[in-house]
Amino acid sequence: MNCIGKVARSPALPAAVLAALVAGCALQAPPAGEDLQREAYGEPIAPGAWVAPGAAAGPVAAGWLETFGDEQLNALVAEAITRNPDLRAAAAQVEQAATYVRIAGGSVYPAINLIGKGSGGDGSGSEPLNAAILSVSWELDVWGRVRYGARAAEDQFAAASADLSYAQQSIAALVVRGWVLACEAALQRQLAADSLASAEQLLSLAGDRQRVGIGSELEVRQARGNVDSFRDVVRQLDLGKEQALRALELLVGRYPSAELQAATALPQVAAEAPAGVPSELLERRPDVIAAERRVAAAFSAARQAEAARLPQFTLTGNGAYLDSDILVLQDVENPIWGLGLGLVMPLYAGGALQAQVELRTAEQKEAVARYASVGLKAFGEVEGALASERAALERQSILASQVAEGERALELENIRYRVGRTDLRSVTQQQLAVYGARSSLLRMQAERVAQRVNLYLALGGGFGKATS
Repeated sequence: MNCIGKVARSPALPAAVLAALVAGCALQAPPAGEDLQREAYGEPIAPGAWVAPGAAAGPVAAGWLETFGDEQLNALVAEAITRNPDLRAAAAQVEQAATYVRIAGGSVYPAINLIGKGSGGDGSGSEPLNAAILSVSWELDVWGRVRYGARAAEDQFAAASADLSYAQQSIAALVVRGWVLACEAALQRQLAADSLASAEQLLSLAGDRQRVGIGSELEVRQARGNVDSFRDVVRQLDLGKEQALRALELLVGRYPSAELQAATALPQVAAEAPAGVPSELLERRPDVIAAERRVAAAFSAARQAEAARLPQFTLTGNGAYLDSDILVLQDVENPIWGLGLGLVMPLYAGGALQAQVELRTAEQKEAVARYASVGLKAFGEVEGALASERAALERQSILASQVAEGERALELENIRYRVGRTDLRSVTQQQLAVYGARSSLLRMQAERVAQRVNLYLALGGGFGKATS
């Protein structure tokens, strides 16, 4: 039913009929789902499966944090969700949006006011007057102007709630990556310390060889320089570990004292992470959901601006009780009441009302474009995370093989040096090569954990405990 056309042809409808139309004029539904995708992209663009190879089949599961099997990490994430200042600010924005919903929703209902007045004689001849007035005013929302405003507020609240959810997921991912970085820094420091101990043993051996006349001062100096190099590396890694811990402490809302103790092992990565299908991503990621709700809010705001150009009907009622010694009021029957219907017809506002419609329409177009951008970014993040994780796994395998071969070569070089079949320089070079390979492998193991976190975040699954 075309409510606008119906009322416009019958401007003198009784108030009762107009009130009935309030419930009969349904609001237009904003674009959603495939309709919104067509408006945003021209057509639904999600393929049937992810393009990047290696995507595991199955639905995206909630509770990805539990897959790492690290209780200390779980506790840090829970602490960050509670104490992180940015999250507290986002939560406050949700509260504000909820308040706006109540404010906008209040306009749907009648406004009731009670006015009381009392006065006594002052000896100058004035008579006392006491009055109580009850007034009721209700806009008959024939065109949906008020309801569109309320729905826009509700959609903004939904968008803010989705923003908070995405912020929580992002903070959880940052905490995991920060924890991994801190653990890696501690492990890199331990690796350098172990290499320093090996270099010191080599220095001792070089000194022994010099004392028995089969070594040289040059070898001793080379060994001592190697020791100093590893000592410098240890000091640098000490600083890197402290910086990583401070950054993590800030994330969880603590004072950055670098007193947090990192774990002695990296979180374990599950064999695979089911990635679902691309078409479900737009319905699952909180940032995409937030963008969709903002489209809906902009749509309602545009409809509200259009309705503001049409006549406004207001039903008013008044009731009063008077108590006075004033002669002309002594015979007035109480209570006094009245009922009226008001009409406000916008005739001319210098083009401001039409400009409001154009402004809200442009805002709706902007919201649709931002939705398209957020959706494309989400697809890109998943495809990139899948490709990066596969590459990290392959590199980890290559580096592990390199470490194994390097360690065997170092054992052989040490034996050859002890029996005098090679010089210290060869041993030192191989030692540095093994240290570099071990460090690279450790870095890649940490990177693989970080890539898995990136994939979880891109897929939009929840990080809390999975519920059955």
